[in-house]
Amino acid sequence: MNRRTWIQHIGLGSLAIIASGRLWALEKITRSDNEWEQQLSEAEYYILRDEGTEPPGSSPLNKEHREGRYHCAGCDLPLFTSEMKYESGTGWPSFFDHIEGHIDTKRDFKLIWPRTEYHCARCGGHQGHVFDDGPKPTGQRWCNNGLALKFVPQSQG
Repeated sequence: MNRRTWIQHIGLGSLAIIASGRLWALEKITRSDNEWEQQLSEAEYYILRDEGTEPPGSSPLNKEHREGRYHCAGCDLPLFTSEMKYESGTGWPSFFDHIEGHIDTKRDFKLIWPRTEYHCARCGGHQGHVFDDGPKPTGQRWCNNGLALKFVPQSQG
C-alpha cells in the first residue's frame, strides 16, 4: 500500500505526522469530565470514560457487515477496518487486528486475573480488552464495546 492509498484508507481526519518513513504519535485530546458529559450519551460516557462494559449482544455493530471503518465514538479516530472484523460469538464486536498506532494498552486486574485493556490512543477512551484466542493471522481477539465505536461506511469516507 502506498502513502496515498494509506491516507485514503485511514482518512485525513486521523492523519498522523509522517516523516522519514516513521509514524509519529497522534496529538492527544484532553477534555474535562464536564466536556465529555456534554459530548457523550450517559451510556457512552460510562464505557469510554468510566471503563464500563455494555451487555453482550446489545450492539447493532454485531450485525454490521458493510465495508468501512470503526472509529472511536469519543474522538472519531479510526481504530479498525471492516476487513479486521470477525464473528467471535462473544456478543461484542470483535476484530483480529487494529490500525497501528491508534490504540494504547494497559494491564487490568479488575477481575482478579490480569487482562489487557485497550484505549483510543488519541482521547484515551476505553474500548475493550484484547485476548489471545482469536483467528489467524494474529491469534488475537480485540473485543470492543459497540457504544465505544461508530461505523463509517466506505462510501462516506
